[in-house]
Amino acid sequence: MIPAPFAYARPTTVDEALQAVASGGEDVKILAGGQSLIPVMRLRLAAPETVVDLTKVAELRGVRDEGDAIVIGAMTTHSDVLSDPLIAQYASLIADATETVADRQVRHRGTFGGALAHADPAGDLPAVALALDAEFVVAGPNGRRSVPAVEFFVDYLTTALEEGELLVEIRVPKHEGWGMHYEKFNRVAQAWSIVAVAAAVRLEGGRIAEAKIGLTNMGPTPLRATGVEAALAGADATPDAVAVAAARAAEGTSPSSDLNAQADYRQHLVTVLTRRAVTRAAGL
Repeated sequence: MIPAPFAYARPTTVDEALQAVASGGEDVKILAGGQSLIPVMRLRLAAPETVVDLTKVAELRGVRDEGDAIVIGAMTTHSDVLSDPLIAQYASLIADATETVADRQVRHRGTFGGALAHADPAGDLPAVALALDAEFVVAGPNGRRSVPAVEFFVDYLTTALEEGELLVEIRVPKHEGWGMHYEKFNRVAQAWSIVAVAAAVRLEGGRIAEAKIGLTNMGPTPLRATGVEAALAGADATPDAVAVAAARAAEGTSPSSDLNAQADYRQHLVTVLTRRAVTRAAGL
């Protein structure tokens, strides 16, 4: 189907983009990679008055080192994320999850920030951002502000972005010396997650000093498995200790039931996947 008519703006700077959003009317959509927006427009599930295309805003692309954090531009493609040495060194969990996103063609068009701003609970990157304590830098009419990942994802397909604002970059604390793994379960290759688990683990002297666990598709937003994290802190780095902690993975979750899986199956599955993800991250 052909999309409904719309006005089109293609700015080259963040300031121009903000101006285009402000003057675009009541219904403005941001086009990043377009892998989510274009299909819903073609189906006329969305009919924006104006589309603001960010593909020419060069300052929104790339990864840079900023001391204790790496900063990823919102328009950095999934393909560029996969090949970036800073991400491989300090936040390999991002690359691990990105490798499971759709197919190679989509990864060359889709963007890191676009996937996060879309906030699909079955998307792979929101739980990773949550697990790594990322911060989202947002630009708007009143300047820039930072939003912690724990506050960014508000509800199903809903974020803390306010009217007239753009996600411009994501700051990820360096996790040097951490083991990481993303464990995903889906029905067919390149599909959305039925359930997935993002795990980051730091070991000290044969014990798990600290663990960060993010859950995909276990509620309307990504979730931290705080019960598992608490159980792992200070525990022996053994398969048995991991299994005991992973049994708490479903605590505080509210998974949906759909054609892919019932809620109780997801709660069972998250326990299994958490055990696998933590085991791999800890190198056990």
